[in-house]
Amino acid sequence: MNDMDMQMTNQVPDWLTPVAWTYIALSLITAAYIAFDIFVRRHRQTSLASELVWATSALYLGPFAVATYHRHGRTAPQPGTNPATSTRGEHTADGPATVAPATVAGLPGGGASAVAHLIGVPLVLASGLTIAGIDLWVMIIVIGLLAMALLFAYERLASSQTSRSLSVPAAVTAAVVTVLAFDIGMGGWMLLLHFNEFMPPASEGSFWFLMQVGILLGLVTGYPAVKWLAQRHQTVVPA
Repeated sequence: MNDMDMQMTNQVPDWLTPVAWTYIALSLITAAYIAFDIFVRRHRQTSLASELVWATSALYLGPFAVATYHRHGRTAPQPGTNPATSTRGEHTADGPATVAPATVAGLPGGGASAVAHLIGVPLVLASGLTIAGIDLWVMIIVIGLLAMALLFAYERLASSQTSRSLSVPAAVTAAVVTVLAFDIGMGGWMLLLHFNEFMPPASEGSFWFLMQVGILLGLVTGYPAVKWLAQRHQTVVPA
């Protein structure tokens, strides 16, 4: 068989399993809390795209997403607020406003990667596709392409709520540059786990926990690119 479960020897220590499931449970609870705060308690953002970014941030930041959300997301302008007066990383009528920290600007990339993993991993395993007999290469490519598509959609939708919508070429550039920089950490982490026989089967919680760690590493390696794009006002900070 060519799926990841059969290819990779599982040398993950037993103690990682309860840690993984605990963190995953906390991540889901946190995502539910942020979604509840936004959609039920009506702490709405300037766009649905940004709201989804904050909710999905919990899928990899876990409970740590709460502090980030309350500091940079919950105080975002409410729908109906004039974007020309916003100072939360959006474009104003007279030009780009103050840019929020690049770490926050990187959250859309993290969310795109998280969702791309949830879609791409089962898709690749079900397809049985491999490159050189290894499905990991296909997985990295598929996840990367999905993340680019999701991030492109975010940039277009989120910027449409501002006074200066990103053009299609600008949104494509932001998505491609961000994901390629992100994959230095994420893809590199996956390869490191694979070639050290430390990648557990995708059916185990430890696999998804390690993918959450990879997304965090992707945020680190993607930081310079995201900061550059934010400084050039070619990406939309979630707000």
